[in-house]
Amino acid sequence: MRSVKYPEGFREKNVPVNRKFLFTLRKQWFLQVSILFGLGLLIVFSYIPMYGIIIAFKSYKVSSGIAGFFTSRWVGLKWFKEFLTDYRFGLIFRNTLVISALKIFISFPVPIIFALMLNEMRQPLVKRFVQTASYLPHFISWVIVVGLCQTFFGTVNGLLSNLMVEWGLVDKPIPLLTDPRYYWPLAVLTEVWKSAGWNAIIYIAAISGIDAALYEAAQIDGTSRLQRMWYITLPGIKGVIVIMFILSLGGLINGNLEQAKLLSNNFNRSTSEIINLYVLNVGLGDFRFDYAAAVGLMQSVISAVLVFSSNWFSRRFVGASIY
Repeated sequence: MRSVKYPEGFREKNVPVNRKFLFTLRKQWFLQVSILFGLGLLIVFSYIPMYGIIIAFKSYKVSSGIAGFFTSRWVGLKWFKEFLTDYRFGLIFRNTLVISALKIFISFPVPIIFALMLNEMRQPLVKRFVQTASYLPHFISWVIVVGLCQTFFGTVNGLLSNLMVEWGLVDKPIPLLTDPRYYWPLAVLTEVWKSAGWNAIIYIAAISGIDAALYEAAQIDGTSRLQRMWYITLPGIKGVIVIMFILSLGGLINGNLEQAKLLSNNFNRSTSEIINLYVLNVGLGDFRFDYAAAVGLMQSVISAVLVFSSNWFSRRFVGASIY
């Protein structure tokens, strides 16, 4: 934000604070109006719709329309109890927790390692090419990603499956897209391929902020590249790593809805159905918006608790936190 040039004598103690505020507001009117537009969009699309959470505690019918938000009958915690006692609750919760945990402990370190390796590259042209090629998959839609998976791993005309059969590695194509045993590895690997390069940008930016004199002094002392990464680079980006890990823990029970919707099918449903997909199917498929709102609210509350608790733990024992 550009600095404001006050008139001569304007910073004196005898000048009222409200005059300073009005003068600053007049000088920065364009910036203030721009903020108002963003604030208005946030209120309209984020805060006002939050009133719809109330239907999680009501017996809401789609036919009642918007008036049903106010006139529907209160049912308390009925929908929450129904979800917790549903025969699919254990399976859905297990799938969500396991897939998210695998993505955290497998895909979370990958961008950090990639950023460290990229920082050690000495050829600028190769470095830029590798970095650009690594984050391009982020802009590819999950529809195209799943289409590529079907092209390579399909049991009928899959390129990789046919090659493995022709080379004699397997007797028949492996049903990677339909066998429930292969869904979790497939979900994790596609997530890593699609997001690792993009997530590494944050760590690359953090590494660029480390004082170069530290590396020069360490190099004079005879340290190796691995030692410089361990004793300089990693401690220098520790705060960023902790913040990203806390945010990842907040999404522990929030799976990737697009990935689950497109990769799941009736054959691998036992391992692919997560809470977000369940909410979508119940809400839009069965038109049970009240029940879906209750499940989504429960999921959001648990995510918020995970973020606050992990942030407190990190601030208490690690010394780095979001706030």
